[in-house]
Order: sequence, then C-alpha cells, then structure tokens
Amino acid sequence: MKDNLSMLLFLYLAGINLATGILFGFDKYQARRGGRRIPEARLMVLAACGGSPAAWLAMHLFHHKTRHKKFSVGIPLILLVQCVLALLCHFVFIDNLTIGQLMI
Repeated sequence: MKDNLSMLLFLYLAGINLATGILFGFDKYQARRGGRRIPEARLMVLAACGGSPAAWLAMHLFHHKTRHKKFSVGIPLILLVQCVLALLCHFVFIDNLTIGQLMI
C-alpha cells in the first residue's frame, strides 16, 4: 500500500514539476515574441500545487519573473513551506512520531 502511494506521489510531483517548468519556459518565450502569456496566477497555483522546485529553477534558468517580488519572494517561500510540510509528513506518517514528540 505504501509503495503504491509513494509511486503515485512521485508521479504526481514529477508531472506537476514538468508542467510547471514547461509553462514557465513557454511564458518566457511568449514574452519575448509578444504572444499570449500564461497568467501569473496560474503560474503561482502550479508552484503551490507542488511545482515550486521547477518554478524556482525555471525562473533562474530562463531569467523569467525574477524582478517581480511576487515571484522572487513568493516562489522560495512556497518551496520552503512545502519542504517543512514534507518533513513533518515524513516524521508523522513514515516514522510514526506525534507532533508532541517532534517538539521535544
């Protein structure tokens, strides 16, 4: 059961990060040629849904949205929160610790 759940989580995160990276790159391409852009809210939602590593990498790789405070502060903050939540989930669900044990 845990193996299936782990595989599903891995596939989800791989997919959302792939989609996020592609859409950040496509938005940069569209910005350069004056084409139709991806809404900023959609890019932020993709990051919040698990694509924050790819969003952060794409921002720096494509030099895209790096001057916008919403992205230059928001994406790393989302990534930090997701990392903390992932660690908490690991300790609680994998190591079977309670929140009280984590505080000690």
